Amino acid sequence: MKVLVTGASGFLGGALVRRLVAEGAYDVSVLVRPTSDLSDLGGARERVRPVYGDLGDPESLVAATRGVEAVFHSAARVDERGTKAQFQRENVDATARLLSSAREHGARRFVFISSPSALMDRDGGDLLDVDESLPYPRRYLNLYSRTKAEAERAVLAANSPEFTTCALRPRAIWGAGDRSGPIVRLLGRTAAGSLPDLSYGRDIYASLCHVDNIVDACVQAAASESVGGKAYFVADAERTDVWRFLAQVAADLGYPPPTRRPDPRVLAAVVAVVEAVWRIPAVAVRWSPPLSRYAVALMTRSATYDTSAATRDFGYRPIIDRATGLAEFLRWLADQGGIVELTKNLR
Repeated sequence: MKVLVTGASGFLGGALVRRLVAEGAYDVSVLVRPTSDLSDLGGARERVRPVYGDLGDPESLVAATRGVEAVFHSAARVDERGTKAQFQRENVDATARLLSSAREHGARRFVFISSPSALMDRDGGDLLDVDESLPYPRRYLNLYSRTKAEAERAVLAANSPEFTTCALRPRAIWGAGDRSGPIVRLLGRTAAGSLPDLSYGRDIYASLCHVDNIVDACVQAAASESVGGKAYFVADAERTDVWRFLAQVAADLGYPPPTRRPDPRVLAAVVAVVEAVWRIPAVAVRWSPPLSRYAVALMTRSATYDTSAATRDFGYRPIIDRATGLAEFLRWLADQGGIVELTKNLR
């Protein structure tokens, strides 16, 4: 099967490319910029067809999608660095153009990597074991949430008998090879002593997703006849106690866990100031905000997801358990020189 993967220089996209190449049943193309670093693809790099360009260039989209049977769309602006125009262009407009080009050139399948953030209400609270009946919010937490939701809606609306589309919603993808994801960033701040304890003594639960589990879900969803026009939560088998998990990993790395608990009123005031400053384009395009309403929500609201729809429609079962994934991640992290070295240049 001829397939196209976007975001191949990223954590998830790279892992998906390596899996597809290893299986041997796929002819893999990747849409990448000439400056993209594909070194994490390892030996798979020599066995893929690179198409140089980007999602904003119609000519490179034609070259990338011509003759392709399935598209895995992983590329996105995923952190909080960027302006409204950048998020709209890279998450919404780019997805619409890719959908159109894929359909026009005969693709039969389109698997979109969405996010549970698309369902997070600005003024919402805990979400425990929710399923796909959860509606989109009336007010979004940030530009990322809003644009992922808009892109997801476009993907699902494009479904037809000739063009099967679906969206997968993993949260906080983690594992060996992760250089800039939320878990890595939180560990980096823990090592630096700059991460406050925002649990305030509460248990905060989350459904995380190991990279191998979402990769397996991508492959299975692309082959299923039951996914058309649907979105699916994808998560690890284990429910994670966020702050205990951070404390455990920090201890394994030799760092104390976060203990400083800021006054909630002071925290809210700081967030308001930071978000006001980050509305300035010159600031927004250069750095991720040190604190935001979205970041606080991720660390103070429980969010766990029922994955039974994915099991029903394409046989999803986590293939990596927490203990195995964590051991692999810690070994890989040591090979990178540790968390401080890995995160020293993150913006």
